[in-house]
Amino acid sequence: MLQTIHITHAQKLLTWYDRHHRELPWRVSPAAAKAGKRADPYHVWLSEVMLQQTTVQAVKPYFAKFLTLWPKVTDLAAAPVEDVMAAWAGLGYYARARNLKKCAEAVAAEHGGVFPDTEEGLRALPGIGDYTSAAVSAIAFNRQSAVMDGNVERVISRLYAIDAPLPGSKPAMKARVAELTPTERPGDFAQAVMDLGATICTPKRPACALCPFRDDCLALAEHDPERFPVKAAKKEKPVRFGAVFVAVTPDGDVLLRRRVDSGLLGGMTEVPTTAWTSRIDGGTTTDHAPFPAAWEASGSVTHVFTHFELRLSVFRAKTARVSTADGWWEPVTNLEAQALPTVMKKAITQAIPLAFEKSSN
Repeated sequence: MLQTIHITHAQKLLTWYDRHHRELPWRVSPAAAKAGKRADPYHVWLSEVMLQQTTVQAVKPYFAKFLTLWPKVTDLAAAPVEDVMAAWAGLGYYARARNLKKCAEAVAAEHGGVFPDTEEGLRALPGIGDYTSAAVSAIAFNRQSAVMDGNVERVISRLYAIDAPLPGSKPAMKARVAELTPTERPGDFAQAVMDLGATICTPKRPACALCPFRDDCLALAEHDPERFPVKAAKKEKPVRFGAVFVAVTPDGDVLLRRRVDSGLLGGMTEVPTTAWTSRIDGGTTTDHAPFPAAWEASGSVTHVFTHFELRLSVFRAKTARVSTADGWWEPVTNLEAQALPTVMKKAITQAIPLAFEKSSN
């Protein structure tokens, strides 16, 4: 009886998906799949890595850019890491970009440019965890894998009124997903649950009247879908302080340097900054400037990371080109092409308001 209920749920959702799926550049539509088209594992993997902690709208231009620059995984594997980091700049969570490059290299070197077609094989690749391995195996290879992301958690927690708080309730949710995932069209099923969570079963004001699960949803029966998923109380984010130094020559060159590969924003480009981390403050005065100059205060910027908030005092100096051991001078007109994370773009813009307008012209 329980298996029959699960099959009915899957059928309802797939029927809804056939009519209401989102058209996405990395997706094979149900009609195209029925006509024999198969998903490209490279496209699926690339999109899934990009979509972690990022919205679909933000990812679309980056996905298109990467495919233009590196049409195949072997092209990405052969690309200089600096070029990959520069193309990723602005998408955030930069460890993903470093792992993306390592994974592409492993697929090229160890698998002849062909992705493994099982969850276990995919999980053995650098930077691929439980979610990505399940998603790629289901969507690209039609394996019966239980795919869990935030949208899926919301749908499942409401459908079954799972009131244990996250993250402790994740194993129970994944067990439900595994029970629901059909042997036929498991990839479409995984994408259907994600689409349902993104478009109908939304965090606020879900459109329950349009949901294929409206007659089965225990949270709706309790008249309180928005209560789910239940989350543990959030800890207040600590605030860290530091300073950043924007040095500009009379010709309009800006001093940049590259961060070490490990740690926060590893391998990305920055203007000189003090030694702040998620755990400690950095210096906040010109005593910590990279070299003596007429540094002037230019306000401050705030940037929120996953685990802490950073407040940077911004200093600017007009200076002659000086030699530095760990940096280089870059024309302001070329800043957009550098691997600058968002926090550094904020700081540069604070010191040079039109910097990135100049870069894009």
